[in-house]
This record gives sequence, structure tokens and C-alpha cells, in this order.
Amino acid sequence: MMEEKVLRNKKNGMLVLFLVLISYIVAVIALVVCLEELPAVSVIAIIWLCIGWFFLLGLKVLKPQEALVLTLFGNYKGTLKEEGFYYVNPFCSAVNPAAKTHLSQSGDVDGGITKLAVKNANNNAAAEAVSKKISMKIMTLSNNRQKINDCLGNPVEIGIAVMWRVTDTAKAVFEVDNYKEYLSLQCDSALRNIVRIYPYDISPNVDTTGDGQADEGSLRGSSEIVASRIRDEIQSKVKDAGLEIIEARITYLAYAPEIAAVMLQRQQASAIIDARKMIVDGAVGMVEMALERLNENNIVELDEERKAAMVSNLLVVLCGNHDAQPIVNSGSLY
Repeated sequence: MMEEKVLRNKKNGMLVLFLVLISYIVAVIALVVCLEELPAVSVIAIIWLCIGWFFLLGLKVLKPQEALVLTLFGNYKGTLKEEGFYYVNPFCSAVNPAAKTHLSQSGDVDGGITKLAVKNANNNAAAEAVSKKISMKIMTLSNNRQKINDCLGNPVEIGIAVMWRVTDTAKAVFEVDNYKEYLSLQCDSALRNIVRIYPYDISPNVDTTGDGQADEGSLRGSSEIVASRIRDEIQSKVKDAGLEIIEARITYLAYAPEIAAVMLQRQQASAIIDARKMIVDGAVGMVEMALERLNENNIVELDEERKAAMVSNLLVVLCGNHDAQPIVNSGSLY
């Protein structure tokens, strides 16, 4: 396992730049003054003017939350992690296999298949050099919606946003081929592994915790728990790549279009049944209260047949979908 080595004693870029500039000035003066009297000095000055710029290749500038992984002829030499003006061996080269890979906020997943938006930074050499730096900032990977079957086999569409950052540059560069692509693939895999454990909505006889007991866990009702499990699943996969998953959030959750209409009707039917049950329970309670009050105050004495008729009328009025139409009865029930 590659271990990160932080180079802390290389902040002498300003001194080297100053010495190189002074040496160029001295070489120009020597070339002008000693061109005829001391030809050997002039030759040395010309040689320096031709190759002196090579030492400037070792100058490196880092801004806050940036890192630079350096190798020398294939060997890992160390990582520059603190902001400052550095000077390193000019033969050292910066390594970042994910330099040209950009994880956009919402364009990495198309139709359930992970795709990386690869942009070639070939505008100029400066852009290429900047791309070799590894950002240590907190970044966001927001994959598009994926179609996944829940534990009941119902296809659902779900999207997540993952906040992450690089903590170990050596592992990120040398342990995996492309740490950004690796992270994106692990996010897709972890999302599928966790979503298929839960039903979309609360369902009976479903165990989502693995303890053998049915519970009320669901994608819709336990989004915080689901997101936490997704985060832990991703973290366990990318730990060896030197990445830290700070947070994972569900950004979109819905039934797949092919079953959305049917599931909506099911939800509506369930809501209507629950509402009817509540109305009936309330109506029965009101009828009981009315009969008790009539008996307590001795307002009227009702036999069983009249009680049944009154109960029927009250239930029709209280449980009906339309307003009751009053009818005045001026005669006897018999």
C-alpha cells in the first residue's frame, strides 16, 4: 500500500527564481564585456543563457487546498500539499491520472449507465499544468436518476448527491487507475446495493435492517437512514483509494414511469380507504353520543326499531358524500 510523503522543506522557489534571474543578468553583462578579451567566459555565458531556463521548470506554485504528486523517473518522491512557492528537481513530473476527467454536477449518468464527461485540456501548456494539481476541496458528485428495483421488485428512479474529497494523494494516484471514475462507479454500485433492500413505501413483512424482524423502513419514509447507509457503503469501497465521503443525500425519488400511474391509483385508493375508515369511526362515535344524551336527559323514549331508524339516518347523513336533504315528517312512523 502506497504511503503519502508530504514535502515540507521545498518552499524556496522565490530564492531560486531570484538566483536564476541574477545569473542571467550576470551572463548578459559578461557576454558584452568579455566578448573579445575573455572568449572562454563568453562561451560559458552563452551556454548558461541557452540552458539556464531549464532550472525554472522546477518552480511550482500551489494555492490553498491544492496538492501536487511528484515522481522522479517513475519513483514516487512526495507530495506538495501546503500553499506556497516551491522549487523541486526540474526532472520531477507531476502525476494526476484524473487530470482530464471532470465529474460534472449532473451529467455523469445517462440512462442508468455511468458516463464520465472527459474534456481534453489541450488549449495550452499552462492549462495542462494546472490540471495536474489535485484539489483537496470538498467536491460534489451528482449522478443522474437511475432505475433500480426495490425489495418488492418495483422499479423506482433515484438520484443521489455525494460530497467527497481527497485525503491521501498517494493512494488516490497510485492505488486506482482513475480515482474520479472509480468513485463514480462505486457510487452507482452502492446505490443499487442499498436501494434493493428497501421498499419504496412501508410494506408488511419486510426486514430492512437484517435482524430478522419486520420493520417500517422504506425509501420514502427513511430517507436519512438510507442516505447514511449509502454513504457508509461508498466509504467502505473508496477508503483504499484515499477518498473520504463526507455526506450522501437522495436528490430524487419516484416510481418508474411505467408503473407510476398504477402506483398513484393504489396510493389514492389507500388514502380513500383510510379516510372512509376515519369518517365511519367518527360517525359511529357521534351516534353513540347522541343516543346516550337522549337517554340521559329523557328527551324521548325510543324503542329498538326507532333507534335503528335513527342510527341509519345519522349514518347516512354523516357518511354521505353529499349534503343531506331535510325531509319533514308530520305523521307517525307507524
